[in-house]
Parts: sequence; C-alpha cells; structure tokens
Amino acid sequence: MTTKILLFGSNGQVGTELSTHLSKIGDLTLINRSIVDLTSEKDVRNCIRDCKPQFIVNAAAYTAVDKAESEPQLAQQINAIAPQIIAEESNKINAQFIHISTDYVFDGKSNIPYLESDNTNPLGVYGKSKLQGEENIKENSDNYIILRTAWVYGKYGKGNFLKTMLRVGEERDILKVVIDQIGCPTYAEDIAIIIKKIIEQNKGEKYRQDIYHFTNLGVCSWYDFAVNIFRQARKLNYPLKVKEIIPISTTEYPTPAQRPAYSVLSTRKIRNDYNINGDYWLESLERYFQ
Repeated sequence: MTTKILLFGSNGQVGTELSTHLSKIGDLTLINRSIVDLTSEKDVRNCIRDCKPQFIVNAAAYTAVDKAESEPQLAQQINAIAPQIIAEESNKINAQFIHISTDYVFDGKSNIPYLESDNTNPLGVYGKSKLQGEENIKENSDNYIILRTAWVYGKYGKGNFLKTMLRVGEERDILKVVIDQIGCPTYAEDIAIIIKKIIEQNKGEKYRQDIYHFTNLGVCSWYDFAVNIFRQARKLNYPLKVKEIIPISTTEYPTPAQRPAYSVLSTRKIRNDYNINGDYWLESLERYFQ
C-alpha cells in the first residue's frame, strides 16, 4: 500500500527539498500558499479531509523574524493557529503530523547545547508564535513529531543568510558581520533527508509524541559562517567584490527583533532514536556549493 504524504509549504527552501525526497517514498501531495491559504481555517481543514494522508509534514511558516514584530497577528495565524488546525485534523484521521520548529523558542542564555526538555523562553514575536504552535500541536494531536532546527540555508526559497552574503559580497568592498551570536548552519537538504528517514522508520507506528532537535554538527558564529561562504565561493570564481569582513557585536547591529546569542541544539536524542547522524556544517556547506 502506497504511503500518502501531505506537504504544506512545498515551495520554501526546506519544502522544495522535501518535495524531491518525499516523492521517492510515497504518494506526495504538494501544498503551497497559491493552493491553500494557511490563514483560512476552512481551506486547511478541507485540504486534509480531501487528501486523507497517513503523514502530514508542515514546512510552512512565517519566518520574517524582524517583520514579525510589526505583524504579530499574521505570524500568530501562520505559526500557531494553522499548526493547531492541522493537528486537530490529523488527529481525526490518525495521521502522523511532522512539524518544523525553531531554535528561537529559547532565549539563548545557555552556554551548553539545548536539550529538547530544556525550558523555553522566546525573545520575540516570531519565537513566541512558533512556541505557541508547538503547544497547540501537543494539546491537539496524539501522533506528532516536532523537529526544531536552526540557521537554515538552501538553494530554494526566499533569501537566507548565505544568499544575502553572496549578494552583498558582489556589491560591497567591506562587510560587517556579527560574531557574538553562536549556532550551527543547517543545510535545508539535510533536514529533508532526516524527515524522509523519520517517515520511513515510523511507518506502522501509530502513536508517537515527541520533540527532536536537528542541525548540522559543529558550532560557529555568523562571522565564521560568512568567512567560509566566501572561501567556498572564491573556489568557484564567484564575482565577488568584498575584500574585508569585519567582526562586530550584536549591539553594533541593532535589529527590530532580539535574537538568541546562543542557538546550539543538542542532536543526541534524534541520533539515538533514529540512528541519524548529521554532517559537519562545513561539509554540508561545501556540498551546497558543489
């Protein structure tokens, strides 16, 4: 029997990768904002009722961290209310719901990698809306996996840090990049591969309620990430103008939304439960450029 999978957010940077990888293991229905408006409760419910999938993957999110500060209702609608509706409908048909969340549910005041069980304390509207989405899923689904990740970049979707660096690196001689925010860049394709493995291993397992962390391995700052982006780009003769990258502190680069200073997530739990080992972040970065 073919596994039916419903994917929300199919044209984002993670969603596009998921479209490729999940199509290999099941009958995949792709949903993006041009097909279903996530702010419409009726449309979301009807979509799930019509499809009747065994697995629902939600890669859709409001991810404009700074803009969320001035659009809290829209962020709440997409990041909190839509996941609740999906959870309710998935529960009615006994589908497993896999939802992508974020490191921004933490305040970044730790100095050791965050465990799934650690206390959450989001700093801004985006993080608060994503945490509310997690809580709504837990309250309304008997069969869910929440996958928190961080510092995502990829080939598809709207601009991410890597794409922004390459764009401004072609325009400016000098760039200033924050050095006191620490995390781990995570390649969107690696997230898609992990979700594919979770679905493959969970076929036939009816009820699961869990939160997992997944990022690539290792630790770096945004400054470190930028330096290595340009190092890889120069190997491939990108038309770069930038000659100097200057490390600065967060206070020197104020933004509307406050960001966690430390966003390293422990991936030990997902490694143990699913025998999943992510690649080191520099290896994935090199694979992106290849």
